[in-house]
Amino acid sequence: MKLKTNLLLTLVAFIAFTSYSFKLNAQEAQETPLDTLTRAVSKLQEDFALFKKVKISGYIQAQFQVADSSGVPSFAGGDFKSNVDKRFTVRRGRVKIVYDNRLTQFVFQLDANETEIRTKEAYVKFTEPWLQAVSLQMGIFDVPFGYEAPNSSSALESPERGRMSQTLLPGENDLGGMLTFQMPKTSKFNFLKFEAGMFNGTAGKASDFDFQKDFISRLSVAKSSKSEKFKYGLGVSFYDGGVRQANKYIYKTIDSIPNNSGKYGFVVDSATTNTGKIAQRQYMGIDAQISFDFPFGITTLKGEYIQGVQPGSSSSTKSPSAALSDASAYTHTADTYLRSFNGAYFYFIQNIMQTKHQIVIKYDWYDPNTKVSGDQIAASGSKLGTADLKYSTLGVGYNYKWDNNIKLSFYYDMVTNETSKNLTSKGYWKDIPDNVFTMRFQYKF
Repeated sequence: MKLKTNLLLTLVAFIAFTSYSFKLNAQEAQETPLDTLTRAVSKLQEDFALFKKVKISGYIQAQFQVADSSGVPSFAGGDFKSNVDKRFTVRRGRVKIVYDNRLTQFVFQLDANETEIRTKEAYVKFTEPWLQAVSLQMGIFDVPFGYEAPNSSSALESPERGRMSQTLLPGENDLGGMLTFQMPKTSKFNFLKFEAGMFNGTAGKASDFDFQKDFISRLSVAKSSKSEKFKYGLGVSFYDGGVRQANKYIYKTIDSIPNNSGKYGFVVDSATTNTGKIAQRQYMGIDAQISFDFPFGITTLKGEYIQGVQPGSSSSTKSPSAALSDASAYTHTADTYLRSFNGAYFYFIQNIMQTKHQIVIKYDWYDPNTKVSGDQIAASGSKLGTADLKYSTLGVGYNYKWDNNIKLSFYYDMVTNETSKNLTSKGYWKDIPDNVFTMRFQYKF
């Protein structure tokens, strides 16, 4: 009896499905050509609306450079290799995909040059639907510190960011999460922006190597006159983080070494409890921008100043993307060196009338150890070295905007290093010949 019942139910279901399919086919058979066209147009509109949410952009920076001498260390696109004083390079080749669904965003960007391909950005962003003022994003993205570092490399008036920015914030991005508060463009308070987040502190190039997470924040304003002929911006930034100390040896700079009166340098703290603790990494910065639209062209002034404490090794003050190591010791358990630093950059940018020509003058400095200078560096017993030298750079450039896609740049960096008679063997008893000329061709779409 049960078998018969199941067979009957199966037969009824088959008849119902066949009848429904026949009805659909009959409706399609009765559809007029106009109905078919309307349905096709509606489908195209749906597809087009989806496509409009996707934006693909990118740029390539191809360049030729000439240095004063072969094999010089440089912040104008990286060190020159041994026996090389002229080079062709692809400085940046980037493709960026953004899917913008109004309150949600997906962003992915690749950066390629002649030696590597890496992920520049990969993050998701969500904006709350009520005020549309608070956003949360997580992934790899530019850190909210200062003005020059998070600004697009394609929009810089000089070929590269200053030595300070490249040392403290290499790569400009990091892995983390960030909250942003900014009212919509329709609000009169849109000029105010606050960003704050927690990051790995590894320059976005590697997985985290310690338990420390770094806090980074920036408060900024950007306003313009009603005529748009006068614009200004102001920002303050704060960075509070650190790096795990690989061993117990912590070197700090003080004004004089005990029992060695009149000399300056590092003193060591070798308490066994130092191993595994966090060495302080703290920056405070202020930046400002102002522009005037004069009859002879737009004049723009930009500047930024940063000071703080930077952990590093004996041979480098660059923010680490891995556990501290010392090139001279070939180890990833290097001693930790804490230095007080400061640095700044200043731009003068002049557009020539309403033409495509632009003149740029830039000055920047970075002093990795503000407590020592000159012949105090590398003095006997000081443990100071080339990593403690101050650098300043004067750059002069010319940009020509061929059209909306192409920009040609010619730029000359004149680099001056601090000198010490105690660094004769390394050549730093005088200014080393490391000026660099850059000719760049940029295509942006």
